[in-house]
Amino acid sequence: MYDLIIIGAGSAGLSSAIYARRFLMKTLVIGELIGGLITTTHLVENWPGEKRITGIDLMKKIEGHARAFDAEIINDRVVSVNKSSDGFIVKTADKSFKSKTLVFATGTVHRKLGVPGEKEFSGRGVSYCATCDGMFFKDKIVGVVGGSDSAAKEALLLSEYAKKVYIIYRRAKIRAEPVNVKRVEAKVKQGKIEIINNTNVVEVKGDKKLTHVVFDNGKEFPLDGLFIEIGLVPQNDLAKSIGVKLNDKGEIIIDRYSRTNVKGVYAAGDCADAPFKQAITGSAEGVIASFSAYDLINS
Repeated sequence: MYDLIIIGAGSAGLSSAIYARRFLMKTLVIGELIGGLITTTHLVENWPGEKRITGIDLMKKIEGHARAFDAEIINDRVVSVNKSSDGFIVKTADKSFKSKTLVFATGTVHRKLGVPGEKEFSGRGVSYCATCDGMFFKDKIVGVVGGSDSAAKEALLLSEYAKKVYIIYRRAKIRAEPVNVKRVEAKVKQGKIEIINNTNVVEVKGDKKLTHVVFDNGKEFPLDGLFIEIGLVPQNDLAKSIGVKLNDKGEIIIDRYSRTNVKGVYAAGDCADAPFKQAITGSAEGVIASFSAYDLINS
């Protein structure tokens, strides 16, 4: 019997584990991707104490910190969660674990465009990760769909490889953080980036690989690659299965103590309903979740 099982091994989950072990709770972390989605981020420039660090290197440090406190970390997928008379039962494909309390730090997955050709050309020109695939488009012409800060950062990274990067956005103006807007504008002046506003991609076409996309004005636009960065979808089916309340965005509803509506169940990070989603805020929620679980067990 564990005191705490944390489902998800990103910044929120691993930070939760660090503090759970500091509270001397018997702790297990189960995650499919150790380090979480931030490991696909090229540069992190807003983590206190680290002016510039890759997502992978940051998460290696946090994972190492958790392991130094003897947190048990398993690289696996949780397939079900159920309530029991004395807590919760968490199952993977071939193992079962019991715990007094739970933290959901299950994070998010990339939102899909949902247009014809997207699925067919995934991995053949369509990508959701510039850090992973950018080097394959050296001296090519690529597009980035989206206008968020993440989309701007994807475009900036791709501009280091590609001959030309087009940001394709459905609104009149991209909404990145001011520092990244300035960086994009500098690349626009250099001719490396061009912004196509008030435009949607409605179809992806090609032969053996992507060759062009179709805009909502009917225009066919030639591209070698298309990177989709239009937001994230929370992974909360497991939480929902035990009665945890979600909002209309599918996010877990938590209070300032990271508590859900189910006693003994907490949530942290991008899967929760905090409006500002950053690694640092998710880590803080994970820490608070561990304290709340510790407080409950000791009461």
